[in-house]
Amino acid sequence: MSFQALEALGVILAIAYLVLAAKEIIWCWLCAFISSFIYVYLFWQVGLMMESMLNVFYVFMAIAGWLQWQYGGSDHHGLEIRRLKVWQHLLVIVLILLLAWFNGWFMQTYTAAAWPYIDSFTTWASVLTTFMVIYKVLENWLYWFVIDAISIYLYIDRGLYLTALLFLAYVVIVIFGFINWRRTMLKY
Repeated sequence: MSFQALEALGVILAIAYLVLAAKEIIWCWLCAFISSFIYVYLFWQVGLMMESMLNVFYVFMAIAGWLQWQYGGSDHHGLEIRRLKVWQHLLVIVLILLLAWFNGWFMQTYTAAAWPYIDSFTTWASVLTTFMVIYKVLENWLYWFVIDAISIYLYIDRGLYLTALLFLAYVVIVIFGFINWRRTMLKY
């Protein structure tokens, strides 16, 4: 399979993941699992090492997400959507910035990584935000909006045009995900 065909398959599965997640359909995690495997290879090939490693993480988080959505919660029958407090968001943001700065410095100093600080920021923000998705934190969609918007530039710069279009679609889909999850949360 050619690089572009593999990228197209990764894009299709990634869109399926996000649309299904926005609708709270557990099969989103299978799509995430497969698309993440594809993106481990693609990102490594274009020198986005942190993005590649992030997708290794996503492979494992897809399994964790499936299990948490299926069996998590106090009654072990799945989770309800929840919100974080302001101080928790401040803690998450500070942690993201510190990890991104340290990791960016390390990547710039010791590797040939492209865009080490931006790559590190989107990676660490994605790691922490993925936990928000797994535990159904409503505001995850707002974090993804920022992460996805920044990622578009990274992918265009590296020649991953289909992936840049994917993240442009993500910017739109996350708005609908937020609206849908908020509507569902208000029903509880």
